[in-house]
Amino acid sequence: MKQFFLLALLLGLFPAVTPAASAKESTADQRFQSVYEKEWKWRQASFGSVDEDSDDTARNDHLPDVGAAAQAERLGVWTDVLRQLDAIDPAELSPDNRVNLAVYRPQVENLAADVRLRGYEMPFNSDSSFWSNLGFMARQPMHGVGDYDAYIARLNDVPRYFDQQIGNMRAGLARGFSVPRAVLDGRDVSIAAMAELEDPAASNFYEPFKQLPAQIPAAEQQRLRAAATAAIGQRMVPAYARLLKFFREEYVPQARTTLAAEALPDGKDYYRQQIREYTTLDLDPEQIHRIGLDEVARIQAEMDAIIRQVGFKASPGKEVFPAFLQFLRTDPQFYAATPQALLDRAAWISKRVDGQVGKFIGTLPRGRFTIIPVPADIAPFWTSGRGGADTYWLNTYNLPARPLYNLPALTLHESSPGHSLQGALAREQAGQPEFRRRNYISAYGEGWGLYSEKLGKEMGIYETPYEDFGRLTYEMWRACRLVIDTGLHHEGWSRDQALAYLRDRTALSEHEVTTEVDRYISWPGQALSYKLGELAIVRLRAEAERELGERFDIKAFHDVVLSQGSVPLPVLEQQVHAFVAGQKDAAPAVAGNASR
Repeated sequence: MKQFFLLALLLGLFPAVTPAASAKESTADQRFQSVYEKEWKWRQASFGSVDEDSDDTARNDHLPDVGAAAQAERLGVWTDVLRQLDAIDPAELSPDNRVNLAVYRPQVENLAADVRLRGYEMPFNSDSSFWSNLGFMARQPMHGVGDYDAYIARLNDVPRYFDQQIGNMRAGLARGFSVPRAVLDGRDVSIAAMAELEDPAASNFYEPFKQLPAQIPAAEQQRLRAAATAAIGQRMVPAYARLLKFFREEYVPQARTTLAAEALPDGKDYYRQQIREYTTLDLDPEQIHRIGLDEVARIQAEMDAIIRQVGFKASPGKEVFPAFLQFLRTDPQFYAATPQALLDRAAWISKRVDGQVGKFIGTLPRGRFTIIPVPADIAPFWTSGRGGADTYWLNTYNLPARPLYNLPALTLHESSPGHSLQGALAREQAGQPEFRRRNYISAYGEGWGLYSEKLGKEMGIYETPYEDFGRLTYEMWRACRLVIDTGLHHEGWSRDQALAYLRDRTALSEHEVTTEVDRYISWPGQALSYKLGELAIVRLRAEAERELGERFDIKAFHDVVLSQGSVPLPVLEQQVHAFVAGQKDAAPAVAGNASR
């Protein structure tokens, strides 16, 4: 509650601004800047970057220290940072820095809360893991010899890193803080792939050395390849083997048999903190559950209308909606024949978006994205796709589980105008501090991604009623998340109950239904961010349209939303409200009266 009330106080103190509107820097501004710059620099050095959203791993020659002592040190640093922020009067800050403080403080509070609740003792879920995320290091840009040497140093650091993670997981097991046993089957496949590796050069980690930059001398290239081979074969493979043994012989047998986050030690506090972190809102599980039920009912009516539109008839004695879902899940016309065909279709959709996006967004990023398949070792349990500022990863595993009618919505969400466009724009906000440009707030980012799916309808991207039904399936999927996440973690739902709820209301494949529900079980709260974020943006747009009438400019509205970078939803709301007020106060545009 403290976070919520402080944020509300801050929001009452600042108008919407652009970098050009900054006031003269005060002593309070200087103190605040000193605090966040020092903490951010320390944070980057302490953590390193090892996941798919990182773009600077080449700078690091080590992996993060994740041991209990380092975690305690971090908590001490963040507690002190919060103490220093308490001593700064927001009223003495410039308008820009009032926004920055409203973004920065919850960021630090969430980091501190995660350590305080010992979230580091559960360092993976059914969607992603510390061992799989390492694979993305090999896909980050490397240029000179120094970058490659730093990468090899990180590979050599894997044994220490894994040993610390194992120690943390053992501590979690001892107090009943673990991923539920129900979602662990098969999660060791990606560990085993490395643990049983015979040829280091066949590893994904060796990929950067297959074609080294021509400016690196031949002798140096030979040295780098030999060092990489040794790091993978002599250091990494044994480390993965130890992790595999621990996972199979200790973690799985001792994992908890409950599902609910609230069943964990300090579970009610843990789940409420997850909700605050991922939604940026102070909502209780019961409120979120009700919102989800209302959205499910609304979207169901729209889905039923499309079924009537296409004239689908169920067999005698069969209910129409389940029969239509079965038709979509089984008819070959809705599925790609090859992985490349799926990639090609996604590329075609994204290119069609390119032709429309400038009509809806005024400021477009200079950055571009590519489309690549999800790596094979993690694809079986990964989501359908994931977008970063420069990459849209599309899952081509199990093609009968990847329907084409969902692909337009998926592509809009993950690439443009969704995550890739938003992420690239955030990077390019040179007037904002790095803790904003390089941070990701799920409610904002995923809310924008889901809103982008809806925007695709206005852009004319959905060409058939089936693709529009796919859009609604994706929206229903996110509405169901509100019901399922709170159902599992607060209402006492079973896994089968959650599977049935998602299966019966969407045209997702059975594989997607299973992987998604297991994701919600093992990653409490994150799934709530999508629909709650999208609802906020839709509501703010409706308010702006109502208040501005004919003066509403869709491109200007989207520019306001996107220019913020990644911000808590209350900050976004305040900024949009101030934008609307500014538009209403501006002198009416003078209509041209000369004819030619």
